[in-house]
Amino acid sequence: MNEWHRALQPNLFDSSPEMMTVGQITRYVKSVLENDYLLQDLWVEGEVSNLKVAASGHAYFTLKDEQASLRCVMWRSDVECQDLLPQDGQSVLAHGRISVYEAGGAYQFYVDHFQLAGMGRLYIEFEKLKQHLAQEGLFDAERKRPLPPLPRRLGVVTSPTAAALQDILNVLARRFPLIQVVLSPTMVQGKQAPPQIVAAIQALNDYTDVDAIIVARGGGSLEDLWAFNDERVARAIAASRVPVISGVGHEVDFTIADFAADLRAPTPSAAAEMAVPDRSELLADLRAQQSRLLGAMQWRLNEHKQSLTRLAQLLNRNSPRGYIETLRQRVDELSQMACIRLNHLLTLRWEQLGSLKARLSTLSPFATLERGYAIVRHGETKRIVTSTVQVKAGEPITIQVRDGEFDARVIT
Repeated sequence: MNEWHRALQPNLFDSSPEMMTVGQITRYVKSVLENDYLLQDLWVEGEVSNLKVAASGHAYFTLKDEQASLRCVMWRSDVECQDLLPQDGQSVLAHGRISVYEAGGAYQFYVDHFQLAGMGRLYIEFEKLKQHLAQEGLFDAERKRPLPPLPRRLGVVTSPTAAALQDILNVLARRFPLIQVVLSPTMVQGKQAPPQIVAAIQALNDYTDVDAIIVARGGGSLEDLWAFNDERVARAIAASRVPVISGVGHEVDFTIADFAADLRAPTPSAAAEMAVPDRSELLADLRAQQSRLLGAMQWRLNEHKQSLTRLAQLLNRNSPRGYIETLRQRVDELSQMACIRLNHLLTLRWEQLGSLKARLSTLSPFATLERGYAIVRHGETKRIVTSTVQVKAGEPITIQVRDGEFDARVIT
């Protein structure tokens, strides 16, 4: 028994009970309500009245039926998660918890989610099927399979006219253009949809070699998405031989297919992003790998270069190059000495030749011509005439002087 309970119990041995303050009483009532599990996870059906959204974003309203009314509060964070707030007079099914507003001394229903009242039965069916399949182990994390890192072919189960298909194709084209898409068309809404969805999943498994499957549909009401809460669809997803991504509805929507799938995406576009890698990331990784490879190659080249340098140094120490260079230098020295001696000999011979040339010039007939003498040759025989008996009157002769020659004839 807690202290509040003890405080409210009358003292059987004392005629006057213990006095309590209003705050203590209110806190005690609040603790009783909040310790009641039934009142902390509660669905309440009623008609909305006096709904007002304060400047803070919190919503205040009343749920009522023919017998009573219940004050309700919905915090801004929960209001923002609602697609649309109900209007006054609408019947709704609200989920939340019961507690006490101490300052006002009144108990209130703190609502975190709304649904139209007509959907209450669907929620009950949803929760029953979810619990049944969960107990069976259909949703166990151990059954979930990882997606292939580089899929070649991707199966898509959706309506061929749905906007969800175009969203998926646009994302795939942007992120990973190499992927091949195999569409397995099906209805995604209505009573005929569940068996068609099952057949579409089985067709991809039986007749194609897809690496993964996306089961997708755009957003809608609970009734619109109900085909994906069908047990047959859940079992077909779980039985798929390849991983299945569920991209049904919007981020706040959950279906049985989401729990059965290997991976749940908040939207069809998000499912496409999860299914394939981003080519920009792949290119960045490729560039990083290339950089590491070049670095490793450079390191190996430097290592071999250092080894080669050491071997070259060892070879140089044992090389005959030094001896050869010594001999080469000796050859250069001998060649230089030979050149000096040859030049000396040539100079000596050149001087001797000059002396002979000078002597020859002295004896040359041309030197005589320079002094004013002439050389006479017979005009026909070209022999030098040294005596008058060598020519006769009338015969031609050639007279050579210092700067040329001219012809003449013997007169007498």
